[in-house]
Amino acid sequence: MEAVLKTRGLISLPPNPRSRLLNPSQGLKHRILSIKPQALPGFPLSSNGFQGFNGFISKPSGIYQKNRSFHICKAEAAAAADGQPLFAEPEEPKFLGMEAVTLKKIIPLGLMFFCILFNYTILRDTKDVLVVTAKGSSAEIIPFLKTWVNLPMAIGFMLWYTKLSNMLSKQALFYSVIVPFIAFFGAFGFVLYPLSSYIHPQALADKLLGMLGPRFLGPLAIMRIWSFCLFYVMAELWGSVVVSVLFWGFANQITTVEEAKKFYPLFGLGANVALIFSGRTVKYFSNMRKNLAPGVDGWAISLKGMMSIVVVMGLAICGLYWWVNTFVPLPSRSKKKKEKPKMGTMESLKFLVSSRYIRDLATLVVAYGISINLVEVTWKSKLKAQFPSPNEYSSFMGDFSTATGIATFIMMLLSRYVFDKYGWGVAAKITPTVLLVTGVAFFSLVLFGGPLVPTLAKFGMTPLLAAVYVGAMQNIFSKSAKYSLFDPCKEMAYIPLDEDTKVKGKAAIDVVCNPLGKSGGALIQQFMILTFGSLANSTPYLGGILMVIVLAWLAAAKSLDAQFTTLRQEEELEKELERAAVKIPVVAQNESGDGSLASDLTVKPAAGDSTGKSS
Repeated sequence: MEAVLKTRGLISLPPNPRSRLLNPSQGLKHRILSIKPQALPGFPLSSNGFQGFNGFISKPSGIYQKNRSFHICKAEAAAAADGQPLFAEPEEPKFLGMEAVTLKKIIPLGLMFFCILFNYTILRDTKDVLVVTAKGSSAEIIPFLKTWVNLPMAIGFMLWYTKLSNMLSKQALFYSVIVPFIAFFGAFGFVLYPLSSYIHPQALADKLLGMLGPRFLGPLAIMRIWSFCLFYVMAELWGSVVVSVLFWGFANQITTVEEAKKFYPLFGLGANVALIFSGRTVKYFSNMRKNLAPGVDGWAISLKGMMSIVVVMGLAICGLYWWVNTFVPLPSRSKKKKEKPKMGTMESLKFLVSSRYIRDLATLVVAYGISINLVEVTWKSKLKAQFPSPNEYSSFMGDFSTATGIATFIMMLLSRYVFDKYGWGVAAKITPTVLLVTGVAFFSLVLFGGPLVPTLAKFGMTPLLAAVYVGAMQNIFSKSAKYSLFDPCKEMAYIPLDEDTKVKGKAAIDVVCNPLGKSGGALIQQFMILTFGSLANSTPYLGGILMVIVLAWLAAAKSLDAQFTTLRQEEELEKELERAAVKIPVVAQNESGDGSLASDLTVKPAAGDSTGKSS
C-alpha cells in the first residue's frame, strides 16, 4: 500500500509517481527492514547506510507495529533533496543535445510560423498596394480604413471568437477560424479582383466626391474600392488572429516556460527566413509585367500567383497543426492552478478589464500600434509619391520585406543572449527604445531636410527619395525589434496564466488591442489633419505624442516585469509543494512475517538521529 512520507523539505519526489517495479540500488544488498524480510517480488528497497524512521500503524487492517525502524538510503535521500526523483527515471532519447519530444514540438512549430509569416508578408505588401495605388485612392485612406472598418471587424471577431471558445474544442476552434481566411484569399485572387471593375461603384463615388469635396476622399475611397478594403482588413486580421491568437496560443499550450525562453526567439529565425523568401516572391511576381504582352493586366496575373501560394501555405499550416495534436504530448501544468468557470461575453470583458496584468499587456500592444502607425502612414504617403504604379510599389515592398527579414534574423540571434543575460524586463524595453530613436530620426529628416538638399544631390538622391529610405530603415529596425524581442516577451507573459484567462485574454489583447492601437494612431492623425490642415503641418506634434506614448509603454513594461516574475515564482513554488506532498510505496513486514504490504502506513521521521516511536 502507500505510506505518506512527511519530508519537511528534506526530500522532493514526483507528485504522481507511476505504479512500477522498484529495482534495488546498485551495490546495496540489504532490504529496508532490519530483520530478515520475506521475499516480496517486485518491491525490494535498498538499505545500505540508513537513518532510522519510526514504525507505523496500519489503520485499515488493524495491524499494529510498534518500535519498528524503517530507513532511507542516505545517497538516495541526498539526491531527492536536490529535487531529483528518489528512483531515477530513464533518460529520454536525445538528438543534437535536445530531447526527442522537444524536437517533435519545436520543429513543427517553427515550420508553422514560417508558413504563417510567409503568408503574412505577401498579404501585408499586397494590401498596401491595392488600397494606396488604386484609382481614386491614396495613402490618406489608411487612417479611415483602420478606424472605421478594421477596428469594428476586429471587435466583432473577438466577440465571435470568445463565444466559440466556450462552445468548441481547441482543435475545432483553430480550424473554424483559419479555413475562412484561406477560402477568402483564394476567392479574391481568382474571383473578386477580376470582377472589381464591375462590382466597384466608381460612378457613384465620383458623384459623391464632387458634391462633398476632396476632404472626403478617404471615406469615399472605402466605398469606391470596397473589395480591396475587405482584402486589407482580412490581411490585417491574419496578422492579429492567425499569428497572435492561433499560433502563439497553440505554442503556449504545448511548451513550458523553460522551452519558451530557449526556442521562442529562435522561432523568429525560421520566420525571418520566411520574410526573406516571401520578399523575393513578391518582387518576382511584381516584375512579371516586364515579360507580358502589351495590354495584359500584369497585376492580376501577379495576384493570382501570390494568392495560390497563400492557399497552399494555409493548407500546410492546417496539416502541421493536425500532426502536432496527434503525435506530441502536452506538458504537465501545476495542478493547483485554479480553473475559472466559463464566463459569458460581458463577464469575460469585465474580468479582463479588472486584471492589472491584462491591462499592462494591453498597454504594450496598444502603445506599439499607435507608435508604429504615427510614423508608417507618413512614410507610405511619400512612398506612393516616389513609386506611383502598383508594380513599382510592390517591387519596393518586396525589397523592404527582404531587408526586414535579414535585420530580424540578426536580431533573433542576439535576442537569446539578451533573454539569458538580462531577462524578460530588459528585453521588453528594447523595442520601445528602438522605435523612439528611429522615429525621432525620421521626423527630424522630414522637418529639417531642406538644408540637406545639396548633400543629397551629391549621392544622386532627392529629399523625397531620402525620406523614403530613412522611413524604410525606421520600419525595418522597429519591426525587427518587435519580431525578435517584443513578440516573444508578450507571448511568454501569457504562459503563467490559467487557461481561461489565457484564451480570452489573448483574444481581447491580440485581436482588439492590436487594431485599437493602429486605429488610435489613425484617430490622432485624423484629428491633426483636421486641426492643422495636413500631415506635414502636424508632424512636430506627432513627434511629441510619440514620445508620450513610448514613455507609457516603458512604464507598463516595468510593471508587467514585476508581476510576471511573481507569477513564475508562485508557479515554481506550487510545483515544489506538489513534489513534497508525495505518496510512495513502502514494504513492511506484518505480524505474520510474510513481507506483505501494510496499508495506509504513515511514516514519520524520528527526532534527531535516533529512531522515534509512534503510537
